[in-house]
Amino acid sequence: MQLGFFTMPIHPLDKDWRQSLREDQEAFILADELGFSEGYVGEHSTDLAENITSCSLFLATLIRSTKQIRLGTGTVNLPNSHPARVAAEIAMLDHLLDGRLIFGISPGGLPSDAEAFGSLGADRNAMFVEAIDQVLEIWRSEPPYNITGKFWTISTERTMIPDIGQGFLPKPLQRPHPPIVVTVVAPFSKGVAEAAARGWEPISANFLMPQWVRSHWPGYVEGCKRAGRPALSENWRVAKSVFVADDEATARAYATDPDSPYRFYYNQLLLKMKRAGRAELFKTDRSQSDESVTLDNVCDKLIIYGTPDKVADQILSFQEETGEFGTLLYAGHDWRDRELARRSMVLMAEKVMPKINAATRTRQSDAA
Repeated sequence: MQLGFFTMPIHPLDKDWRQSLREDQEAFILADELGFSEGYVGEHSTDLAENITSCSLFLATLIRSTKQIRLGTGTVNLPNSHPARVAAEIAMLDHLLDGRLIFGISPGGLPSDAEAFGSLGADRNAMFVEAIDQVLEIWRSEPPYNITGKFWTISTERTMIPDIGQGFLPKPLQRPHPPIVVTVVAPFSKGVAEAAARGWEPISANFLMPQWVRSHWPGYVEGCKRAGRPALSENWRVAKSVFVADDEATARAYATDPDSPYRFYYNQLLLKMKRAGRAELFKTDRSQSDESVTLDNVCDKLIIYGTPDKVADQILSFQEETGEFGTLLYAGHDWRDRELARRSMVLMAEKVMPKINAATRTRQSDAA
């Protein structure tokens, strides 16, 4: 199992924005130093808590301070931008990163973003599909472009000057394009099958109950079968909220106390999802009422915490529930205590993952 990093950071509203941005950058730099294989960051434009407004711009600040980690947009919310702009920015970012970029995409799920960008009542899934189709067509084709859709039209036919390079949209360094991943946030998602059929790989969100995470694998298998390619568990990424400490008391306090950044994170998400009619994500049974979904229950089910030994055992148990996956994405949370937050990442990389992989090798050997 590979270890990666994924953050859709949720910070206290009164925290200095500069401090939260610096700490988020530090988390990626530390992940790189610890050998994390990849790291993703989300984006929202209209949320004071989820305050990274452009994942591409944020990743650009890490170009010189990271060495080996592959960096991913997690995700570009495609309906919020013009496809030509996305194609150009992602192509440039891929070159700046010397091909270390992973292109994460989604329709975007924050209603206030949709309202701000004028698409609240629109079919954002249709916008998403059109946008990525147009981005890929830009990278595939040569100018002058004549790409017409329902939502956007892209052309440089009237203004192109080939001799001086005017009218050309850039192509990424990785050909035909960077690897594409999609976040999967719904139980029994139909989107995961469509994504797999197009050659894209899934990331299962860290705010889904284990049984809903497990529901993504059959869809992935179906989509891969349609595309005539093998469904490999090593290509499945699963995010999880984890906190590791040297002693159990510290771990429990930081993960569960009333002022815990983990409880703050899930309180924010629970309120947003209930307001958006998506409380199902946090249910253990689809027939469960929204009112019965409490913060205590959500935190109890979705936060893994403890000493390295305990955390390793919990992650192995989690994987038994979900099925095998290739990369565990350690979910980033606010650094209420900088030293404890950093220590958790160190212990995760240096103590927890070796135990998980040793146990996996033993299990595979016994099975053989």
